[in-house]
Amino acid sequence: MAAGDEQLMLAYREGDAGAFEELYRRHKGGLFRFVLRSVRERSVAEELYQEIWMRAIEARGRYEVQAKFTTWLYTIAHHRLVDHWRKKGLQVVSLDIESEFPAHPGFEPQGILQAKQGLERFARALELLPPAQREAFLLHHEADMSVAEIARATGSNEEAAKSRLRYATARLKEALGDD
Repeated sequence: MAAGDEQLMLAYREGDAGAFEELYRRHKGGLFRFVLRSVRERSVAEELYQEIWMRAIEARGRYEVQAKFTTWLYTIAHHRLVDHWRKKGLQVVSLDIESEFPAHPGFEPQGILQAKQGLERFARALELLPPAQREAFLLHHEADMSVAEIARATGSNEEAAKSRLRYATARLKEALGDD
C-alpha cells in the first residue's frame, strides 16, 4: 500500500529525500495548473510555482499533520499568490488552449474548432470571476479540495467557501449557457 501524502511529508521532514520526490511527482501537475490559471503569464506561473515548492521545502521542519497535505500545500500557494497580487495588482487566468486540447488524429477539424472555442469561452468566463470565486473554483477542481479544505487553505469559513464555489459555478454555467 502506498504511503499517504501526510506520511510522506513527515518522512521528508525527517530527512527522506525520496519522500519529497514522490510528493512532488504526485502534486506537480495540479499545483502548476492551479498557479497557471491564477496568473496571466506562463513565466510568472513558473516562477511562483518554484517559489511555492521552495517555501514548502523551507517549512518542512515545522510540518505537522493538521489537515490533508494538499490543504497545507495549497495554503502556501494561496499565500504566495496573494503576495504576488498585492505587488502586481490582480492577475487573471489564462489558459494555454493548445496544451489543454492537443490535436487528436480521430477528431474532425470542426470538432476540434468547437472544442477550442468552448475552452476559450470557459477561460474568458473564468477570468471574469471575482478572485475569491475563481480561487475557490480552481482549488475545488484542480486540487480536488472539499469546501472545508478550501476554507482552511484560504483562511475563510466554510460558509464563505461554499458560497464562493456555488456563485463561481453558477456564473460559469450562465456564461457557457449550461442551464
